[in-house]
Amino acid sequence: MLSVKGLTKDYGRLRAIDNLEFEVEEGIVYGFVGPNGAGKTTTIDIIATVLKPTSGDALVNGYSVVRDKEKVKWLIGYMPDFYGVYHDMSVWEYLDFFCSAYGLEGEKKRKRIEELLEMFELAHKRDDEVESLSRGMRQKLCLARALVHDPPLLLLDEPASGMDPRARTEVLQLLKELSRKGKTIFISSHILPEIGSICDKVGIIEKGKLLISESMDKLEEKVKGFRTIRIEIIEGKEIGERIVKGNPQIIEVREWEKGWEVDFQGSDASLADLLGELVREGVKVVSFAPSREITLTDIFMRLTKGETQ
Repeated sequence: MLSVKGLTKDYGRLRAIDNLEFEVEEGIVYGFVGPNGAGKTTTIDIIATVLKPTSGDALVNGYSVVRDKEKVKWLIGYMPDFYGVYHDMSVWEYLDFFCSAYGLEGEKKRKRIEELLEMFELAHKRDDEVESLSRGMRQKLCLARALVHDPPLLLLDEPASGMDPRARTEVLQLLKELSRKGKTIFISSHILPEIGSICDKVGIIEKGKLLISESMDKLEEKVKGFRTIRIEIIEGKEIGERIVKGNPQIIEVREWEKGWEVDFQGSDASLADLLGELVREGVKVVSFAPSREITLTDIFMRLTKGETQ
């Protein structure tokens, strides 16, 4: 559904995005994750035909965002991070306006508005002014607006930004439902846990460069090999420190008063070997156990610090 090829955008000497390459298959939810300023919005704006790339291209269902802008606009539903709402306009009028902009008229338009109001649980607000809605309801309305022409691809830039936990959960549940109905969803966020539960695939971007683009299954496989182990000892600290710091599967060592906390990458068998080596060398180990599992957020933090795992 979406193929990004060598996408680059420069603002003078500043390179906002640098040679991005990734694929988004039809019918999946793709999470585009990175810290603020990483280049997420620039990328989405180019795919949405709002910005022109300096070089490279993006194809939406085979159509170029550079050469086929008008065709692409009918294939996407675009929800920017900051969007316009209109004064003195009701919820119904707001959707009516955008339906008309996409050429829907008469009974077809009325039916589509009713469907969207029901889908987003806004029917009871149909006559309320848009500016009177809560942040969460405005987000729902903006998402409904992006769907008026029933596009196959949704581009959503921080759709849950600034929302309270309940509203955020409701929006993410709506996105899950849209995915089940066959929509391809490209969603940006700077918070991986917020969208990780609904994504099939994740791309991580930092300083305009794509660090990784993998299925959630593959990312979870990466996570499985990582864990944080707390080692408590009562004797043999010098020997233990040499063993721990010399182990190639230990990524980071943090000392504490009774031993070490280590970030370990490897299998259960390798972990057992580490414990066995400590005991054989005379280190008296009181406790050797995971303090927590390393999460996708840890992977994200390491990658966006420029570390590779």
